Amino acid sequence: MTQLVDPTGELSPERRSRMARPGSLDGLTVGLLDISKPRGDVFLDRVDERLSDAGITVKRYAKPTFARPAPTDLRQQIATEVNAVVEGLAD
Repeated sequence: MTQLVDPTGELSPERRSRMARPGSLDGLTVGLLDISKPRGDVFLDRVDERLSDAGITVKRYAKPTFARPAPTDLRQQIATEVNAVVEGLAD
């Protein structure tokens, strides 16, 4: 089993199991999270276009800065509004 570790500098990291991937995105809502790095929006615009063309509902989100983890309220909002998330990295 693969274990994921949060890379945000926790003093005593909590080990988390990877969540199962959905078999299909049909009928699901996918969140696109822009971490606010240059050109990340270009990548996410294309992902949005491809998913929307396939009939998948997309919701967009953005972190205020790439230098810090997403604020708790943003993470909670994403967790309650979507079934899967794509995080856009760039540079």
